Order: sequence, then structure tokens, then C-alpha cells
Amino acid sequence: MSFSNYLENKVLGHVFGAVPYTAPATLYVGLYTSDPGEANTGTEVSGGSYARQTIAFTVTANQASNTAAVEFPTASASWGTVTYAAVFDASTGGNMLSYGPLTTSKTIASGDVLRIPAGDFDINLD
Repeated sequence: MSFSNYLENKVLGHVFGAVPYTAPATLYVGLYTSDPGEANTGTEVSGGSYARQTIAFTVTANQASNTAAVEFPTASASWGTVTYAAVFDASTGGNMLSYGPLTTSKTIASGDVLRIPAGDFDINLD
């Protein structure tokens, strides 16, 4: 996963510019049908009972991994083909912090549930 422009600027300011950055208390994962890029210009899923879900991480060395499974609501309409996921600091709106492609794209039809198993959502820094 890559950092968004927003988070890159916050980290640089915090570490090198003495501008404090407070990490959000709660993080949310959102789904995209196109690459959001660092500027968050992709198409986030909407409608059909879609809602961002909370996600928590544990950090070991240079990797953060989700501590528990994340389950999205049952789709009440097609969400299209989900190709990317992103981490946000708010359940709606807010700032995208990190994003990356799914290992395998997933087409979500009405009645489907998308699940991310514990330990399968990784953010790496090298």
C-alpha cells in the first residue's frame, strides 16, 4: 500500500518540520472500483448498503496488519468490481491515508459480502 499525499505531507511536517500530527483514534477501510491514486481521485463504492468499516492494526517491524477480520455489509445492489482498498480517518469524507490494489479484484453483486481476513490487509514501509 502507498501513502496518500495527505499523509505524506503530515509525516514530513511531523518528523522534519516540527508540526505535530495526531493519529486518528479510529481508522476505516473503504473500497474502490478504480485506482484512487495518492490524491484520492478514484471511484469509491457507493450505494447498495455500502459503508466504510472500522479497521485496527498491529505493527511489527516495517509492517502494519489488520488485527481482526473486516466484514462489509451485505450488498443490496451491485457494487461493481472492487479493485482497490484505502484507509481513512473518517467513516465518510475525511482524509485518505493509505491505499493499494487488492491481490485479486472482486465483483460484488447484490447479496454478496466482502470480507478481509485478519492479517490480510498489510501496509509496508521499506
